[in-house]
Amino acid sequence: MNHTAYEEDFIPWVETQAALLRDRKFDLLDIPNLNEELTSMASHIRHQLSSRLCVLEVHLLKYRYQPLRKSRSWRKTMLEQRSRIELLIRRYPSLRHDLADEAEGVYPTAARKAARETGLAQAVLPTTLPFTPAELLDFDFEP
Repeated sequence: MNHTAYEEDFIPWVETQAALLRDRKFDLLDIPNLNEELTSMASHIRHQLSSRLCVLEVHLLKYRYQPLRKSRSWRKTMLEQRSRIELLIRRYPSLRHDLADEAEGVYPTAARKAARETGLAQAVLPTTLPFTPAELLDFDFEP
């Protein structure tokens, strides 16, 4: 397959690859670039989950450790992130199995951000994720 097509204009390349798959012309597929793109797609979807979990965790920490500063904006952000996480999991059910690991993986970043945004010392915040996966997904949970 002409690798320059991939490099020159992605959209026609994708359309060509889809047509080749549909027509079962497997020997004409651009396997190396298809592999790269499919791997990248999965990585991007996981990144979306991690990013939304991080934002949610920051706001849950702020909510817990600055209870007098709770705001509608914080609640709105938590609702939005939970809604987007729920949508991701509905669209990609296997993400539910990754939720706990992804949530724990982004927690150190979330704790740093929460400390920076609140002005609290990071030592005040737990060193490990203080919320369960069920709490993270629970639209009614507010610490």
